Amino acid sequence: MTTTPRAARRAAALAAGTALATLLAASPAGADAELPVVTARSESAPLFDDEAGGNSDADDPAIWRNPADPGRSLVVATAKEGGLRVYGLDARLVQSVAAPKPPSEDDAPGRYNNVDLVTGLRTSAGRADVAVVSDRGNDRLRIYRIDASRPDAPLTDITDPAAAPVFSADQGEINDQHTAYGLATWKDKASGRTYALVSQRERTRLALLELVPAANGKVGYRKVRTLDLPSSFRLPDGTAWTPCLEPGELPQVEGMVVDPATGTLYAGQEDIGIWRLRADLTGTPVLIDKVREYGVPGTYDEETEECTPGADPGFGGEHLSADVEGLTLLTERDGDGYLLASSQGDNTFALYDREVGDDNGYNEYEGGFRVGAASSTLDSVEESDGAAVLNSPLDSRYPRGLLVVQDGDETPAEQDRTATGFKFVDLGAVVDAADR
Repeated sequence: MTTTPRAARRAAALAAGTALATLLAASPAGADAELPVVTARSESAPLFDDEAGGNSDADDPAIWRNPADPGRSLVVATAKEGGLRVYGLDARLVQSVAAPKPPSEDDAPGRYNNVDLVTGLRTSAGRADVAVVSDRGNDRLRIYRIDASRPDAPLTDITDPAAAPVFSADQGEINDQHTAYGLATWKDKASGRTYALVSQRERTRLALLELVPAANGKVGYRKVRTLDLPSSFRLPDGTAWTPCLEPGELPQVEGMVVDPATGTLYAGQEDIGIWRLRADLTGTPVLIDKVREYGVPGTYDEETEECTPGADPGFGGEHLSADVEGLTLLTERDGDGYLLASSQGDNTFALYDREVGDDNGYNEYEGGFRVGAASSTLDSVEESDGAAVLNSPLDSRYPRGLLVVQDGDETPAEQDRTATGFKFVDLGAVVDAADR
């Protein structure tokens, strides 16, 4: 999930394992400069958001573990208009999948925003592991079968051609681009059904979609219900506050993840904070942490297209700087683990206890870290959008699992081009940092 120019301007204007637990506990609240630093082991080749680069813009990764041969596991990642990229564990490109072309030259092109995985999805052709993608350009979901027997082209599109737009009534509304944005998948243990949760761009709406088999091994979806998160908030001093955005925009959600053990959805409302709610979109959402900029008034200047911030009333959180982005879960065998969030505004990652505290009903903040430069050629992670964790042995490079994060400010060979990419971080390196 890459920082858009709008998000970058707003952020700039408004910004004013036991060993793992030991590492996180060493990160004092509010002391971001003292957060532990880990480094990436490898990185993907840079993607360039220009015509020569196919308008490719790194956004969101997901990690598929090959059960028969973990060393041949894959990272599936979105590249906006550049479609999908599939990488091996060495971060080298395995497959590139183009996004759909626009219906006409006046329509929006396909634009792949977020991706998540489902293992053992029921289809008319049998069970399959699939990658589910939000196509922001066409306001649809795209579903790809993952086939390890095709090492050079493991992804095959199995989207039902009759799949309807998620939020839009017609092509005109699709072109307005209030479309499918953030994405998380979820299997309901009680019913055995599989769902995708999708957020709407520049709106607060979330939609619950059931993935359903279609003819000839294709997969479609049906909308079950929607839920709108707040766009305006009552502050402790009794005043109302709405974050400063471009005219017509509402504070959107992008980063989302579902805890499969509890059916709990965590949703990052970029300018607000992290919500916890039921994945079936019933019940009352709880805001478990706020961004530092929460409550800061702002005035939008149409000439500069920036927000001028007012005085900070001090109602924001301590651990996240807008935008709050890519959410992922670090699960542990004993049921413990962490919710990881990208704090895009200060280039850090925050971790919260996966278990809800009994005393206040919140997920306790456990600490954070940065991904620093490993060398002059393997740079640090800046303005990170998407993130994915797999806490499971893979190969000799990642014997204790893998963290993949989007780098929103990749350092390319051509310094005059905007570039993004993905960093591959050994979870073992994070654990080892606790012993140094």
